[in-house]
Amino acid sequence: MPGGRTLRLQPGDRIEALCVLGSRIHADVHGAAPAGAVSFGVKHTEGVSVDVVSRGRDEAEPVPGSGTRWPLQEGTVLRFSMSQPSTEVNDNKVTVSFYGGEGKPITQAGVFLTGIGISLDVDADQDGVVERNSPNKASWSWGPEGHGAILLVGCDKEIPSAPASDCDNEQVFNKEDLEDMAQMVLRMEGPQRLPRGYEIILSVSVRDADRVGVFHVQNPFFGQRYVQVLGCRKLFHAVSYPGGAAELDFFVQGLCFPNDSFSGLVSIHVSLLEMLAEGIPHTPAFTDTVVFRVAPWIMTPNTLAPVNVFLCSMKDNYLFTKEIQTLVTKAGCKLKVCFGYTNRGDRWMQDEIEFGYTHAPQKCFPVVLDSPRDRGMEQLPVKELLGSDFGYVHKEPLFEAITSLDSFGNLEVSPPVSVGGKEYPLGRILIGSSFPTSTGRRMTRMVRDFLHAQRVQAPVELYSDWLAVGNVNEFLTFVPTSDKKRFRMLMASPAACYKLFREKQKEGQGEATMFKGYSGTDTKRVTINKVLSNDILAQQNQYAQRCIDWNRDILKRELGLTEEDIIDLPALFKLDKQGKAVPYFPNTVTMIVLAKELGIPKPFGPVTAGECCLEQRIRSLLEPLGLSCRFLEEVASYHGSLGEVRCGTNVQRRPFTFKWWHFTP
Repeated sequence: MPGGRTLRLQPGDRIEALCVLGSRIHADVHGAAPAGAVSFGVKHTEGVSVDVVSRGRDEAEPVPGSGTRWPLQEGTVLRFSMSQPSTEVNDNKVTVSFYGGEGKPITQAGVFLTGIGISLDVDADQDGVVERNSPNKASWSWGPEGHGAILLVGCDKEIPSAPASDCDNEQVFNKEDLEDMAQMVLRMEGPQRLPRGYEIILSVSVRDADRVGVFHVQNPFFGQRYVQVLGCRKLFHAVSYPGGAAELDFFVQGLCFPNDSFSGLVSIHVSLLEMLAEGIPHTPAFTDTVVFRVAPWIMTPNTLAPVNVFLCSMKDNYLFTKEIQTLVTKAGCKLKVCFGYTNRGDRWMQDEIEFGYTHAPQKCFPVVLDSPRDRGMEQLPVKELLGSDFGYVHKEPLFEAITSLDSFGNLEVSPPVSVGGKEYPLGRILIGSSFPTSTGRRMTRMVRDFLHAQRVQAPVELYSDWLAVGNVNEFLTFVPTSDKKRFRMLMASPAACYKLFREKQKEGQGEATMFKGYSGTDTKRVTINKVLSNDILAQQNQYAQRCIDWNRDILKRELGLTEEDIIDLPALFKLDKQGKAVPYFPNTVTMIVLAKELGIPKPFGPVTAGECCLEQRIRSLLEPLGLSCRFLEEVASYHGSLGEVRCGTNVQRRPFTFKWWHFTP
């Protein structure tokens, strides 16, 4: 039963009060007693339950209808409540009679009570139904046995002609928009009118006002138009008391995702206010509170099924686009081409956006996260993606400089993992950064804080600043498998490449030539022997391998991986004039993963026995896992500009079936 309120009795007078069903009213009998009083008696109508609570006693003593007296002792309190609503104002009463010595009556104090039911209700048990007066509605708890209502951020746009996303609108004109929102029901029952001076108010704190919007129907007899009654500049909303038994429906949406200054929790209150006299401010007589958690933004790993593949149309990638179309068809998903009027010469689809989703019991829809890296494609998310049941969120730092580490090739997420007994059923986000002792490049704090604030994919920072572009997808990716582990992590490995080349040299293939058919600008004849005899290149790749191994150790520790979970793909790097690493040949780990279909950059490795030995080695590593390898020629389109297949494409994937609210951070 909710905590009670205190009511002060007035000897020689009767006061009026509303009693909310299920709540308790406490009245200090000893403090209200007149001089000379030594005992008291209580009478009450059948609609009221009254207990006497004495100091030092654990149990209250129920009061019968009349006939019993109690000695006046300091700390003695009357506690009364009602379980049924009143049919008329002041139809119940409690009378306290005070007695002096020898049982002589001195005076009385009375309370006229009107019983009213008020309950602000939400879907606290997360089953899609708004239950009545749940005991858990004012709190949030994570985990499969947890509870608490959930809000979606209104970051999609149900009306195409609207200038912005739904959370920027203060009116709702269609049922599709309402379906994105959480239902909140104000249930009331009581007499046909409230006693004079009482009113019912919905409210939200100043702190939460820009994080939640509450909508209610306006003029229900003239079309179902819902207007925002709470949120932004609206902190209070006076509710018209309808009389009798009634339910008023409100619809609630989040206005922003959790961030570094917002935990994701918001509270909404309904209060019964009473006025002592004209000109005197109202005071609260009862408050009921509900708590919502705003649903997080969730990334999707390579192991989830692809839905759409996105690619920019450029003058030099026509043949590449055809190969991607073949791959997409085999994978059973769709290709979405972004043409020049939208991409404006920007080919790096992966760097501009990251696909994810948001999820509540009543709805799930994709949400694209727009990176701070704004180049030619900056209008793509709003013009081509934002729409009905497709959300958009953008993080743009005001005072931090943007670097290539803010490109979303520097943002990956692992498949579900278990680490030391701790389950991460939605995986863990991976962010490229600089060494702890370095002052090098890092992803902007605003984006990092945003990712941490979602709480369900606990980010891990890796070291990627050793690379010229500096993105984590240049040295790792994940592929799905059908065995118990369900995935493998692939890592670029100079050591694996040198090992392969030494094997081929020992077999007498040292003069096998690289880059046959290569469309890049470097036309020098490169053989296995030349690579192995190049001491400077060997030192540079020892450095690259050490940087990768630093990350390897972090990933094994933070993702709970063993060496058996990792596959090393042959790779070579060289250092530019700034001492940053770039791929020596197309970097095969930077592939596109579409279920079992892999689109891998064609490496143009040494040809032995009529086949590229790099391709042959990669097939031998991946095809036994049930994966299909297709090597794509992308030198002119991407590799020549320090990017690969993954950098020029992006994949929207199906969401997890796991319910994020069952996770325990």
